[in-house]
Amino acid sequence: QEEFVESGGGLVQPGGSLRLSCLVIGNIFNGYGIAWYRQAPGKQRQLVARIRTNGITYYEDSVKGRFTISRDSGASTVYLQVNNLKPEDTAVYYCNKGGGPLDPWGQGTQVTVSA
Repeated sequence: QEEFVESGGGLVQPGGSLRLSCLVIGNIFNGYGIAWYRQAPGKQRQLVARIRTNGITYYEDSVKGRFTISRDSGASTVYLQVNNLKPEDTAVYYCNKGGGPLDPWGQGTQVTVSA
């Protein structure tokens, strides 16, 4: 059973930046792609960025050019650098497997973008 521990969120003004971290606890880090998802109140959880085991990345259109996903195998950690944040980026950000059956969700990390 894998566990995902998200951190790095916070309050930021429009245009600001954060680096979110996802610690992956388990044995899947090098065997599966990992993705970041986000969910705002009243909205469905949405995949925003994914990195495959071969390093190929995917970004949802609304974050393309602003968000960057990366991984550190030694630290079993996947990062999401979020730049030029907009109010509509406000959500709880989660990580999980990038496809197939997902593992249980972690607590997520809150990103709030407000002036």
